[in-house]
Amino acid sequence: MQGKHLYEYTIVRIVPKVEREEFFNVGVILYAKQSKFIDMQYHLDTKKLKAFCPELDAEQIERNLAAFKSISLGEKDGGRIAEMDIASRFRWLTATRSSVIQTSKTHPGFSDSLTETMTCLFNELVL
Repeated sequence: MQGKHLYEYTIVRIVPKVEREEFFNVGVILYAKQSKFIDMQYHLDTKKLKAFCPELDAEQIERNLAAFKSISLGEKDGGRIAEMDIASRFRWLTATRSSVIQTSKTHPGFSDSLTETMTCLFNELVL
């Protein structure tokens, strides 16, 4: 198994009405401790959002998803949480919360190429 990267990933979900527990996938966060790798990709399907819950503000959700990405990448506009180390950022992003944006439980895997795995997960689970 030489050359394989152990990674964890989580699915980012939109839960329009938390009390109904209905959701749809909008993104993936992939993290590999040994490789010091973290990335997030997301796509908000506004038609699907409007079908689920027309009263939600798609622009606000888009801004919140962009903040998730900034935090995961450690960008300055991600605030104090983005300044944390990679592992702490991943754990903060994947913490259980009862809000419109939630993440699944984390799932492990092995990969030869983390960027290719990220693309595959995103295409398979979000698009």
